[in-house]
Amino acid sequence: MTEHATTSRGDLVAFDHHGPEGAPAVVFIAGAGPDRASDAITTATAALLADVGIQSTVHDRLGRGESAVDGPIDLARELDAVAALIERVGGRAVLVGHSSGCTIALAAAARGASASALALWEAPLTEDGDATADWWARCAEHIAAGRLERALETYMEDMPPEWLEGARRSPGFPTMVAQVVSYGPDGESMVWATSAPMPEVLGDVRVPVVAIVGTETFPGMPEAAAAIAEATGGTAIEVEGAWHSWEPAAMAPVLAELARANA
Repeated sequence: MTEHATTSRGDLVAFDHHGPEGAPAVVFIAGAGPDRASDAITTATAALLADVGIQSTVHDRLGRGESAVDGPIDLARELDAVAALIERVGGRAVLVGHSSGCTIALAAAARGASASALALWEAPLTEDGDATADWWARCAEHIAAGRLERALETYMEDMPPEWLEGARRSPGFPTMVAQVVSYGPDGESMVWATSAPMPEVLGDVRVPVVAIVGTETFPGMPEAAAAIAEATGGTAIEVEGAWHSWEPAAMAPVLAELARANA
């Protein structure tokens, strides 16, 4: 059943709550694109966590699904939503980032969110700072001008070409295009994460960090996970999964252990 959390600036964040109240907690942070309706893998993982006594939230990021908002969506606004969800589960939670949701989770921890730990699935930090800043500037320019399909194409320009072609044939493509306005926090956090040497940027992340890649993944992802782990004093591990998605049955035990150890 959908619940709503209200952020400090009055935005309503739609989410599903799983698991027992008062238990160790997880807050999932999706990357660019998914909302709850299209993210069956995260919902299945949340259900498995609930089965072993861990509570979690799976939410619609601002500007997606039932989390409708007006005006620009920047990183600070998204971090307010994350803070509201942490408060809902008792004021402390493991933040689980997926793709660019990883850099949102890192930014939240660096800026003082009540994260107990971070689990980061395939952070896409495969380009240097100049390349990342140039890429996001072009995306942001298209979004500001209302060229949303062009913005989506630019955002996904490093993905295999067949991915975008497959998306175009999907009945959900118009929704994907409309929701590109929600990608501001993703781009902004990735620019931040690559703006200086990683140990310097992530120096304020003072919670346990587990950087995770799948058993089948894209070039550069293992190296990015290793760099994050080294910069934060964390660990880099491999979990069963393919092409940027994890297997719920493999991921849930990792998250449950992390939540219990850092409750």
